Amino acid sequence: MTTLARPWATLSPFSRFPIGSASVCVSLSPSPLPFHFLPPNSSPFFSRRLSMASSSHSTPQVARLLAKGRVERMTTLARPWATLSPFSRFPIGSASVCVSLSPSPLPFHFLPPNSSPFFSRPLSMASSSHSTPQAVSAAGEVQADHTDVFEIIQSHQEKAARLPPVEEIRTVLDRSVRGVLSTFSLKHDGYPSGSMVDFACDADGSPILAVSSLAVHSKDLSANAKCSLLVARDHDDRTDLVITLHGDAIPVSENERAAVRSTYLARHPKAFWVDFGDFQFIRIEPKVVRYVSGVATALLGSGEFSAEEYKAAKVDPIAQFSKPVTSHMNKDHADDTKAIVQHSTSIPVDFAYMLDLDSLGFNVKVDYQGSTFKLRIPFPRRAEDRKDVKTLIVEMLQAAKSSG
Repeated sequence: MTTLARPWATLSPFSRFPIGSASVCVSLSPSPLPFHFLPPNSSPFFSRRLSMASSSHSTPQVARLLAKGRVERMTTLARPWATLSPFSRFPIGSASVCVSLSPSPLPFHFLPPNSSPFFSRPLSMASSSHSTPQAVSAAGEVQADHTDVFEIIQSHQEKAARLPPVEEIRTVLDRSVRGVLSTFSLKHDGYPSGSMVDFACDADGSPILAVSSLAVHSKDLSANAKCSLLVARDHDDRTDLVITLHGDAIPVSENERAAVRSTYLARHPKAFWVDFGDFQFIRIEPKVVRYVSGVATALLGSGEFSAEEYKAAKVDPIAQFSKPVTSHMNKDHADDTKAIVQHSTSIPVDFAYMLDLDSLGFNVKVDYQGSTFKLRIPFPRRAEDRKDVKTLIVEMLQAAKSSG
């Protein structure tokens, strides 16, 4: 190998080192994906599958790559080819290797099993003939530093107090106002159709929609009431919580309309069109609620709850104060939030931005050495009301200042 001059990139789930016009990614993983090539400048969603059963089944190009990558033999891959992975992998013992044709390869480093992509352990790929003792020493220090930070983050995130999943789901849906409604297309029989819609949840957690009779999804639902509503807590972060509620869309009766209208307008005060003649309210009666969170991180979680479990869960009473509290903290006390995060996690973050909160703690977006990611910061105890939230934050800040 030759010395890699480019800086270590911590945000890549799989990083690569160059072999000619291709690059090779090595990542420790308990469940490697199959291996395939990505042509230069190509989309990761379409790639050309190559058999890696053994050298007798490999093309000369693959054989050259394997030789340069110091890989002696591959085993047959039984798992189906996945086209959605930007980099696919094939197994080598407890590790996996990804080969991707790319004009601008990234540096190479290892990802430990089940690790977060934000912090991984770099591995120096410079040969002894190109490395100085100082460079080797510096690389070792960087590796130790980032290894320590990764372990601190993983340990903190695993132990941080959170709402039970069903309560978190119920709370997020209650605070959300927009999602993707999927219906069975009336025009294109058998195919799903998606629409971005506004909604508000009623006291039982059932989403309420105001729909026009002219809308395509209204016509779809009149023919088939089965539908789903997908809601993401953070539309810009696929690793955050994503919820899919499956149910039946039922028109709201006239004697319920006034109460339902008030519920909807409380979340959408400017929706004057709900009183237009072609609009009506519908309620999605939940049948099952699924969730997934922590995609591509060490904290992957998923599951589903029945309608009874979902409706029995309570909306967290403190979540309603998220917007005023976080806005105030981010505008007037950003340094205090940073100090609390540093004290709580022992990580010297460069900044901390409060996202939301509940009775057990708050979530923040932080930056550490150019990497931006989210952390959970627990309260010392459960918050009872909005005033108690302020008390707890003051206590946490005092603890941070006294230790600093």
